[in-house]
Amino acid sequence: MSISENCLRKYAELIVRTGANVRPGQVVLLTIGVEQHEFAALLMEECYKAGAKKVNVDWTFDVQKRLNFLYAGQDVLSEVLPWEEAKLKQMVEDLPCRIFIVSEDPDAMNGVDPHKLSGVMQARGTVIKPYRNAIEGKHQWVIAAYPSQKWAAKCFPDDEHAVDKLWDAILKTVRVTEDNDPVAEWKKHTDFIENRAAWLNEQGFSSLHYSSENGTDFSVSLIPGAKWEGAGDINSQNGAFYIPNMPTEEIFTSPIAGQCEGTLVAVKPLSWNSQLIEDFSITFKNGRAVSCRAAKGQELLERMIRMDDGAAMLGEVALVPKESPVNQCGFLFYETLFDENACCHCALGMGFKEVLPGGDDMTMEQAQEHGINDSIIHVDFMVGADDLSIDGIRPDGTVIPIFRNGTWA
Repeated sequence: MSISENCLRKYAELIVRTGANVRPGQVVLLTIGVEQHEFAALLMEECYKAGAKKVNVDWTFDVQKRLNFLYAGQDVLSEVLPWEEAKLKQMVEDLPCRIFIVSEDPDAMNGVDPHKLSGVMQARGTVIKPYRNAIEGKHQWVIAAYPSQKWAAKCFPDDEHAVDKLWDAILKTVRVTEDNDPVAEWKKHTDFIENRAAWLNEQGFSSLHYSSENGTDFSVSLIPGAKWEGAGDINSQNGAFYIPNMPTEEIFTSPIAGQCEGTLVAVKPLSWNSQLIEDFSITFKNGRAVSCRAAKGQELLERMIRMDDGAAMLGEVALVPKESPVNQCGFLFYETLFDENACCHCALGMGFKEVLPGGDDMTMEQAQEHGINDSIIHVDFMVGADDLSIDGIRPDGTVIPIFRNGTWA
């Protein structure tokens, strides 16, 4: 592994102090793969140094998940057991600061029946979703990454230095070097994103139009008064500023559910539930996905769009210039945390109520009345072609260029 102890500790501290912004007295819930137990220990230590009251760990294991889906019955896997629900209830009570470390093998679920996979997710999601809604906007959380051997091998096939290369790319995108101050670098970065978001909010756009020579021709309506946000968020319970995604390059909002028309063509594969969907497009009519085409993963894509009533509608539109450090790495990460920060993207499924004025204090039902989409899924897919143009349309019909040739106009 090429990463030095100095950089690794810098990275762990950045995740805990800047990303999650763990505060004294908070409970922390760390979700991480069993293979990354040494990094888990480092993160736990940093959490306690930050004043955490208790650090709990939820371990993940790709092999266990795969074997369960290959051999256990769908009805068995679909059941949320009493002890699992008790943990969810405790989470609502604790409002823990949550840290997710992704390192999954992108091909871990190859060969698993997509009907079974989506059926289990749908059944479990119905039970889990009310608990997720109950903590929305009331806790801090961050997703970051640690390279596994299988993930690195997917990104750099037949390269004996694959893990080192993936480490180098991850550190580049999260602005950590041997001799820099990553906290200061992130302050400059978040200031830039917030200034761009402020400009978008000043424009008062009522809709956006996307176009590209690859076939993207798409219009979407925006919620009046909804904010464009980026970089970080604020815990409504304690005022703590945190950064949910590391890396992050996006400025996003939630559009009006059920008000969009046209076709979006994906420019990168989508890794969903450790299975790949490649070379795909989605066509919307009267606000809903009515058809889709994929060279690989067609059935999986169709199942995803039918997960529930809101899965066929958009919950997010996000702007990312092609100069993004993720995009400049020059390869596909096969991990949405990174690939969504390479270029502009949209998301099927759940929207973000916090973009509404006073949204943090709304129930999901109240947010829906203002146009926010609700679903058990939130799946980002990348549409930022190098020639992508995006226009903002004001209520009076004025057209303002936002993106030209894949970057800020």
